[in-house]
Amino acid sequence: MSILIWTYIIVGLTFALYIGIAIWSRAGSTKEFYVAGGGVSPLANGMATAADWMSAASFISMAGIIAAIGYDGSVYLMGWTGGYVLLALLLAPYLRKFGKFTVPDFVGERYYSQTARLVAVFCALFVSFTYVAGQMRGVGVVFSRFLEVQIEWGVVIGMCIVFFYAVLGGMKGITYTQVAQYCVLIFAYMVPAIFISLQMTDSLFPQLGFGAKVAGTDLYLLDKLDGLHKELGFAAYTDGAKSMIDVFAITVALMVGTAGLPHVIVRFFTVPRVKDARISAGYALIFIAILYTTAPAIAAFARTNMIESVSGKKISEMPSWVQNWEKTKLITIEDKNGDGIVQFYNEKSKDAAFLASAEAKGWKGNELTVDRDIMVLANPEIAQLPNWVIALVAAGGLAAALSTAAGLLLVISTSIAHDLFKKIVMPDISEKGELVAARVAAAVAVVIAGYFGINPPGFVAEVVAFAFGLAAASFFPAIVLGIFYKRLNREGAIAGMVIGLLFTIGYIYYFKFAIPKEENIAANWLFGISPEGIGTIGMIVNVVVALVVSSLTPPHRKRYRTL
Repeated sequence: MSILIWTYIIVGLTFALYIGIAIWSRAGSTKEFYVAGGGVSPLANGMATAADWMSAASFISMAGIIAAIGYDGSVYLMGWTGGYVLLALLLAPYLRKFGKFTVPDFVGERYYSQTARLVAVFCALFVSFTYVAGQMRGVGVVFSRFLEVQIEWGVVIGMCIVFFYAVLGGMKGITYTQVAQYCVLIFAYMVPAIFISLQMTDSLFPQLGFGAKVAGTDLYLLDKLDGLHKELGFAAYTDGAKSMIDVFAITVALMVGTAGLPHVIVRFFTVPRVKDARISAGYALIFIAILYTTAPAIAAFARTNMIESVSGKKISEMPSWVQNWEKTKLITIEDKNGDGIVQFYNEKSKDAAFLASAEAKGWKGNELTVDRDIMVLANPEIAQLPNWVIALVAAGGLAAALSTAAGLLLVISTSIAHDLFKKIVMPDISEKGELVAARVAAAVAVVIAGYFGINPPGFVAEVVAFAFGLAAASFFPAIVLGIFYKRLNREGAIAGMVIGLLFTIGYIYYFKFAIPKEENIAANWLFGISPEGIGTIGMIVNVVVALVVSSLTPPHRKRYRTL
């Protein structure tokens, strides 16, 4: 059967499963809508948390960015993994013990301020919408290739699916749907990885294949990839181009941003006890580690296979996967010198001898452009695996994107219905009215998320990295200081969040949108830190402002210091 038929079958079956679960577990009360009734088992919550946390950026884009930039891509692995550990050990148990199931609720109660709650609601909405844009973009990429539709229509299809089970089931529907989505995504991620590892290195485990010798040779896979890179004018795959301070800043921003992301924190309120929250965090870490330890191997496999199957080959003899992805415009070939052969190389190489050699051969510039977001999805096709495996990866990518999108949409609807309407605008609203408001908010959020999915301000991993930076600069200090520093008062917390968020947004906007792309370089960055890592400085600014303002204003009432 063709890839298209297999995709219809496998994706159709998984969607039917998600919708069936949503109908079975539809929410009947606000408690079920917000925290799934609080009775989810630690194992199920661990799987749901893993699916919630491993988004389209983890499944689709992370291996793609590692494949494209090599060693520098490791910041995403270190930052996101470290961030989860930080969240599980430092924050989740305390927030769960505090008893408020949204971050704005925690901020509003801890800092006894509706203004602080309102600022937290704004932060939650801003971060969630930024993050969900990346997820919807991922959905569009998958649909555009495997259902052979335009990316815009792919996003619309994804919106319809998310709308159904997020609006109907709330957290209860999302939780059990995410359990199924975790099973689908991890199976879809591991099956092609194991096949390709066996093909290239004779190793059953991709994690071991990553450091093994190429099958039938005495050459290690990474040494081979380094050699291919140097031949094409790129830096060695295992060398980094980013400065140490930028690597450090991006890693920290991703770590603390992860710990402050509201859609992950709320998951720890769905289990019955604080002890269960700790156990589910441990389960989630194991489930997440399976994918994260495999990603570097997939990146190396994909990069090696891609270069060997395309570079220096005749355009008329391109493999079918290139032709398939060309239809989506996510791969482009431009025969600049008219010789009918693909020249894939670094036309901006700093190696003068290499550039002179390229010019002597008649090369007129790089002729192949590959969107980073497609490397994981295209990997089975590049390795010529069976069509059902290719369709399975499509289903896994969709599961990853939809699970996180649903979690984010729930945060958005909860922030509006519970923290804005119930706590500030309409305190007397009935439970039924609050439930209706939550569903309406979720529906509106789906539409807005779809718009940003069609018009994203960058590729998936970059967009998500910005969301993490914004979370680092706003939520994280307010939560950590709120737990461990009793002297912090509402004036300090509000000032810190506002200044930290404005600083980070302004920096990202300036370098990404206000100036020409050519000027977004290390020489112009503050302390040499890129927009992806500026959340770290935003966090420091937040902490300093919060502490200074708190020291200059009266301490808060005693009863709040003992919370």
